[in-house]
Amino acid sequence: MFNVIVKDTYEEVSAEAFKVMKGVLDSQKDPVLGLATGSSPVGLYQEMIKDHKENGTSYKNIITFNLDEYCGIPRDHEQSYWTFMHENLFNFIDCPEENIHVPQGNLADEEKAAADYEAALASHEVAIQVLGIGSDGHIAFNEPGCPFDSVTHIMPLTEQTRSDNARFFDGDINQVPKTAITQGLASIMRAKKIVLIATGANKAEAVKGMINGPKTTDCPASILQDHADVTVVLDKAAASLL
Repeated sequence: MFNVIVKDTYEEVSAEAFKVMKGVLDSQKDPVLGLATGSSPVGLYQEMIKDHKENGTSYKNIITFNLDEYCGIPRDHEQSYWTFMHENLFNFIDCPEENIHVPQGNLADEEKAAADYEAALASHEVAIQVLGIGSDGHIAFNEPGCPFDSVTHIMPLTEQTRSDNARFFDGDINQVPKTAITQGLASIMRAKKIVLIATGANKAEAVKGMINGPKTTDCPASILQDHADVTVVLDKAAASLL
């Protein structure tokens, strides 16, 4: 079930998403947080950092699981999602390193890395999962065609996703990894609550497919139609086709 909220600006979108996150932090003791990378949640993370600094909200007993990571680049690469999460959140809150889980995409046995991550994730109940959505309707790195029953796996990235992400790699698609390790759609659906953030006209078609389209693997995010508690926070451009 979707609770759709439309705001004017990215700052308002981020503040609204933080209200959902803060509700979980305030109502549950040491909830497990599912986190995402990309430009969509950065404002949410800034709100979390501000709240930690100004109000003393603590993460010292909180466990986090990220959605995904590129394969084939080291953790300290400037575009790894491990680096992204530390630069945008973990370096500024008190969550201990041993409680932070980001998939490892640079291990020799990628399939074992995926299976091990799924086992660790499945041993916890994620209280809230943060999501963005790709312009082709993907969530995490579950590209169109990915089965709805998928768990953490290695995913070949589409040309569109690599093109969309080339801006982070000096505009050079050849630098963008061709595969990623990602939580599967079934893994994501186990979260008790989901907050999905989308801004910009380039996301409007995907948002429309997710909410109003048929449930189809052509739009992986449409699986969220079956989830009991999804808050979708949009700006007017992303909501323009609803």
